[in-house]
Amino acid sequence: MSHYLYKLIPPRPTFDQDMTDAEASVMGQHVAYWQDLTEKGTAIVFGPVADPAGAWGLAVVEAEAEHDVHALGVGDPAVASELARFEVCAMPGAVVARIGEAAPVPGAPAPGRELGTSSPPSPDVEVETP
Repeated sequence: MSHYLYKLIPPRPTFDQDMTDAEASVMGQHVAYWQDLTEKGTAIVFGPVADPAGAWGLAVVEAEAEHDVHALGVGDPAVASELARFEVCAMPGAVVARIGEAAPVPGAPAPGRELGTSSPPSPDVEVETP
């Protein structure tokens, strides 16, 4: 799988501050669409970016190919309604933290090891505990 940046470009730089009720309704559908993709694991993260030049939307997507991400963009309610447009950029060499897999803590023993030991205890050996 590869990773891609999906950039949602709103109709104007002030969109996040002055969207109409109709636009807000479409954006609610947009959020629900990306929330579903996040829950399925397709989108790793999504949300607005507070760019001083004007807010825009970001998603990082895991997909087989760029055309798969373009298909997601076409299905985005904000794009389908012609309220916004999007761009997709490949992220070659992206490094992704896996949720639930804790990062090692410097100086901490490896899992299954006690401080001061060089290997985990053998299942055949009784270990005294103080």
